[in-house]
Amino acid sequence: MNKKFVFIIPLMLSVALNAQTFDYSLPVQEERELNLDLKKITSDDDCVYMPPVRKTSNLNWMTNNVIGLDPNRKNISWISVRNNSSNIFVRALDGGSALQRTNRQSVLDFNYSPDGNRFCFSEANGQTNRIFTTDANKGYVCKQMTNDERDYSPIYSSDQKYIFFTRKENRGGFGIWRYDLTENSLSYITSGINPYPIKGTTEILCVRTSNNGKNEVWKINYETGDEVCIVSDAERNFSSPTLSPDGKWILMVGSSEFQFKRKKYPNTDIFVCSIDGTNLTQLTYHPANDLSPQWSSDGKYIFFVSERGSKTKTPNIWRLSFNVNIYCCPLKMKPHI
Repeated sequence: MNKKFVFIIPLMLSVALNAQTFDYSLPVQEERELNLDLKKITSDDDCVYMPPVRKTSNLNWMTNNVIGLDPNRKNISWISVRNNSSNIFVRALDGGSALQRTNRQSVLDFNYSPDGNRFCFSEANGQTNRIFTTDANKGYVCKQMTNDERDYSPIYSSDQKYIFFTRKENRGGFGIWRYDLTENSLSYITSGINPYPIKGTTEILCVRTSNNGKNEVWKINYETGDEVCIVSDAERNFSSPTLSPDGKWILMVGSSEFQFKRKKYPNTDIFVCSIDGTNLTQLTYHPANDLSPQWSSDGKYIFFVSERGSKTKTPNIWRLSFNVNIYCCPLKMKPHI
């Protein structure tokens, strides 16, 4: 893959790695995944973009969203890398041809609008990233929201009045900003990354780094200033939180360990927890990295990107069934000391 599309938001997982080759060819390699009813949604020809995961001295992964589900339950979309460029492609959930919706060079991430009619996305441009919007049904013609900054992870508010996004600040930190689509104005909201506005409220989910260097999921009320840490673990990092359609579950990526021949190797997997942070449960356990999880509009399925099921580690979109009745053994959390 062309290196200019690699955009890492480091989560700085301090885990030493040993060289090891795993067999990625089986879709499922652990009994704990047998109840997930896993299904591959795309094919290798769809050229699905896999968010980069760096496994050198530390485990770092890109936290941006690279797949999307049409709220009207008709289409699935993803970033595809073809002809030295990365763009958004759309296909009906029940099959058919994939149609290109953007004609850019380096699309990094995107999200549907709540009505399913538009995309907001970020694109790399040299040392900066810019936020755009475009028609999800027609595409190509794009409206630029920001310029000459390092912006990414755009997402619409439920009333479609705002676009929330992450900005890497000049001082080195990360802040969450809001673009007012009516007034064409910008405002700073709070510190953090991966904003997810909660429908019908002035609250957002986001990710912040603790004093111990671990990434946690927070809920922020940007009107009242109330802040609550929902998910925190001394041994795990979390990113990319999204709320289930019924508002009861938080879906996210988390760091994990894959055990092989009595050794443990760091990995990224899909996790869920209740809205209050209880019942934290790891869903996937494959040695392949699982990233960019998204809910189906009815909350019955979770879609994600993975290199599983491929000897050549070719990424595809996979789907698992979400059944709350099977989550009876939540993980034990270790507090920060």
